[in-house]
Amino acid sequence: MTAIADLLAPREAGAVCAVASHVQRDLIACAGAYPELFPAKPFDGPFFSTIALANTFCAPWLDAGQLRPANRITMWIFAVDRLMDLLATSRAEIDEIVARCLAVVDGGPAPAGDELAGLLADIRAELATSPAFPGLAEIWQDDVRRMLESMTRDWQWKADPAAALPTLDEYLAGAEFGYSLVFLSHWIATTDTPVTDTGALVSAGRLVQQIIRILNDYGTYQRDVTWGDVNALLLGVDREVVDARLAALIEEADERLAPLMETDRPLAVFLARHITFNQGFYGLADYWGSR
Repeated sequence: MTAIADLLAPREAGAVCAVASHVQRDLIACAGAYPELFPAKPFDGPFFSTIALANTFCAPWLDAGQLRPANRITMWIFAVDRLMDLLATSRAEIDEIVARCLAVVDGGPAPAGDELAGLLADIRAELATSPAFPGLAEIWQDDVRRMLESMTRDWQWKADPAAALPTLDEYLAGAEFGYSLVFLSHWIATTDTPVTDTGALVSAGRLVQQIIRILNDYGTYQRDVTWGDVNALLLGVDREVVDARLAALIEEADERLAPLMETDRPLAVFLARHITFNQGFYGLADYWGSR
């Protein structure tokens, strides 16, 4: 249980929630501009508030405008996940979704009426105005591709129950569910000067992504059983094995983030706070609303 001394002061909590309220309204407005992409089920009010609170509490020194790219790419990732995980019925549909996204990831225009590609193109265009974008554009583009490839693998595992499931190592190595892309978008949007070690930060973001993947799997286990999704706890290993891997990943993340706290503190703090935020969040709630 959290000690009273560790609780956020009411004034600070109020300020964070105020920013989050502005973030939530922006996300609702964004969803309204792409109505086919964000139907009321499963994208209900709590869905938007949870995204807003997560990123705001993990970077409480920023305003809603600075947080917008990270928040909007987060909701775009959920839109892709819905299309690929819940609605697609064939590999041809999956490949078509991927192609639509990749058509704009390098800066090309979105086809008229394509809300999925249109939102991604809008997010990329906003990121491209940042001084950090030229140096990180290729990494950002690669992360979009990596995420889409990972979601395609997840769909294939789900679509073919007879196929061999991955090992825990394979599952985590390919767990590109989008958090790294959120981090990169946040990095680009909030950093005006070059960081000390780009490679170390990219690597740390992908490590934190693995941690959040396991935490997510803990919190969504029953849903994943019902929906037939792949989950770290459904790979034929005991819970104790997964617990031990999670503990080792968190320890490794602490070690990697320690020097980055000295050189690139805002980005390192964002990553560290996402670990602890998700430790508190999953198991008590989930992002998704009812289908």
